[in-house]
Amino acid sequence: MSGPLGTCCLLSGLLCILVLRGARSNSAPPVIQLRLAGEKRKHYEGRVEVLYNGEWGTVCDDDFSLYAAHVVCRELGYMDAQAWYPSAKYGKGEGRIWLDNVHCSGSEKSLAQCESNGFGVSDCKHSEDVGVVCSTKRIPGFKFIRNQIHNDQVEDVRIRATYSHRKRVPITEGFVEVKDGGKWRQICSEDWTEMNSRVICGMYGFPGVKRFNVRPYKLLAQRRKKNYWGFGVNCAGNEADLSDCKLGREIKLKGNSTCGRGMPAVISCVPGRAFAPSVSIGFRKAYRVEQPLVRLRGGAMLGEGRVEVLRNGEWGTVCDDNWNIRAATVVCRELGFGSAKEALSGAKMGQGIGPVHMNEVECSGFEKSLTECSFNLESLGCSHEEDAAVKCNIPAMGFNKKLRLSGGRNPYEGRVEVLAERNGLLTWGSVCSDSWGTMEAMVVCRQLGLGFASHAFQETWYWQGDPSSDAVVMSGVRCSGTELSLDQCLHHGSHIDCPKGGGRFAAGVSCTLTAPDLVLNAPVVEQTTYLEDRPLYALQCAMEENCLSSAASKADPTSYRRLLRFSSQIHNNGLSDFQPRAAHHSWTWHECHRHYHSMEVFTHYDLLSLNGTKVAEGHKASFCLEDTQCDEGIQKRYECANFGSQGITVGCWDTYRHDIDCQWVDITDVKPGDYIFQVVINPNYEVAESDYTNNVMKCQTRYDGHRIWTYNCHIGETFKIRSTHTDEKFFFFLTGSCSIFLMMVDIKWDEKVFSQPPIVQVQNGIIMKWNLSLKMLKTSNYTH
Repeated sequence: MSGPLGTCCLLSGLLCILVLRGARSNSAPPVIQLRLAGEKRKHYEGRVEVLYNGEWGTVCDDDFSLYAAHVVCRELGYMDAQAWYPSAKYGKGEGRIWLDNVHCSGSEKSLAQCESNGFGVSDCKHSEDVGVVCSTKRIPGFKFIRNQIHNDQVEDVRIRATYSHRKRVPITEGFVEVKDGGKWRQICSEDWTEMNSRVICGMYGFPGVKRFNVRPYKLLAQRRKKNYWGFGVNCAGNEADLSDCKLGREIKLKGNSTCGRGMPAVISCVPGRAFAPSVSIGFRKAYRVEQPLVRLRGGAMLGEGRVEVLRNGEWGTVCDDNWNIRAATVVCRELGFGSAKEALSGAKMGQGIGPVHMNEVECSGFEKSLTECSFNLESLGCSHEEDAAVKCNIPAMGFNKKLRLSGGRNPYEGRVEVLAERNGLLTWGSVCSDSWGTMEAMVVCRQLGLGFASHAFQETWYWQGDPSSDAVVMSGVRCSGTELSLDQCLHHGSHIDCPKGGGRFAAGVSCTLTAPDLVLNAPVVEQTTYLEDRPLYALQCAMEENCLSSAASKADPTSYRRLLRFSSQIHNNGLSDFQPRAAHHSWTWHECHRHYHSMEVFTHYDLLSLNGTKVAEGHKASFCLEDTQCDEGIQKRYECANFGSQGITVGCWDTYRHDIDCQWVDITDVKPGDYIFQVVINPNYEVAESDYTNNVMKCQTRYDGHRIWTYNCHIGETFKIRSTHTDEKFFFFLTGSCSIFLMMVDIKWDEKVFSQPPIVQVQNGIIMKWNLSLKMLKTSNYTH
């Protein structure tokens, strides 16, 4: 114990006891700490557990109320409570039942201030443990550090850069300051450790710390008036947030001599490569991901998504059993972000595909990769409904200050206006809508932190934007969809070319927090592929919809067309329904087939040569997007009958059977040989999705002129090399979303290299690493 009370203890043990009794008689509430725990829960709900006298215990549900739940949630940093549950809904706790018959008015700052039987006085069993559901909204600036003796709260933490560094983005180095009682205060460096720096850097979105020149900070500290915080900080280094650290020793406040042997604590952080201040600094100093074995998918923002792991050449997911903030932080740091803000369970970022590679993950928090943590290889009982996900801390880049939406009915929609420099002045202006589409809208919504794009608008006359911002200041915008800000996309720069002008033709967007995610069932395609020869006169409707090759228009009507037929089963694994962008009234009627097309091109079907050249093609319009079947417990919402609404509900799938028109590729003029069969869903990005990388399926295909075989069908970006010959020249199939499909390579034979199927690493369209020795690359057709 420290301070005057600790001095009293040193002088006289007996006197100390009397002082403690006197302090308790003054009705000061006991110091407690709360947490939410339990089985199969979200981060903002769970069994209420109380830390009192160094021991965790539970709260009985007798007389508990929503007012008490409000107090619990606010004490944990949430705005309020949504509900509370009796009878151990989140499982039975262990240890003491600390509180029973709790009565709160709702205005208390701590559960300890509510009336109750007293700590440890209860006649309940753990079958009566109470649970709460809090609002997902956090109290702005809520941070706290505490131990069992003190309950000291700090409102915020910051890295205060020196004057010469304040214009740098992001700020990676400076004094550590905490906001206490409305004032910013420094922390004495006497007990400051690298582990403390590691935690602060993680909170600010940086994966690591580095050395710095302390001399200029000493000189600056000598000239400045200091205002120290009254405590030190004691972090182990694996905490995700300063609130998880222990409180250090109490500091005696004596003006400028408070930290006699030290100075205000300083930290220097290493940014991830995506956030490096400049390209040169980024490639030389920034944190690098050496061999990415982990990736994030399905998140709207950079640094969030479903966790996927590469194992044995195949990407798979992580089961959420025992998934916690420590494991999530390992993932975030591994990928060049800071610590984790949230460890999400229950497929909060959508369901993945493929195997579940890891279960019951346990991390110390210091591992360099999630694959170094201990885990259970068995995933029995785990389904993709339990896929783990993360939200990571990322650096403050200030991108959201350079863009705004104007004139919309709500903050999630409006005309896009950017802050640009014109004639030496910063001015707001609009964006030319030529070539404006879903990918550009995706970047805007991400830059503003508004989630996914819902729609991209090329006319915004119905939104009354700021008249002073009508002038076009950006044109020719083309985005890949992965950029952090709109100005990172290709555009015309200072030369504006926008024939339509701004005003009513300025670009606009609407954003949404959730999005669908369509995934094709690859095994269904592989199992249903076959050939059919059909007379041309029976394919007139298909010809009208351009479902046959161009040669068919000149062919004899009595001739036959050879069709590669197959079934497709398209699942919606996202978090919102997939619906056509076009409204009912704008659907196209096709008289021959007598149905409406809600999307003229819903899928592309292509047969590619081994060097990536298209040799045959087909396409499918969405004449009937509906819920053919759904997972158990999910109700069908979309049905095409009687001009009904079209779409695919979350957890449902739409099946296009092999025996319907246009569900084929016309291969009449294709010669026998080896090919790649490719299916692309939503190829023109007409509808925004949370993940486009899983919209492509590829199969290896062999055609002998009479029969056809499809095999090794798979989704996504996994690149596997498989040899088809055993002499010195080898053919290798590279299957994935980039258009590299076959290479003919001269190899120095090495049995050790080829004991396992070799893997190629491809990142951002560039072959990064081969694990085999190549003499010469003879042929490749590569575009990105």
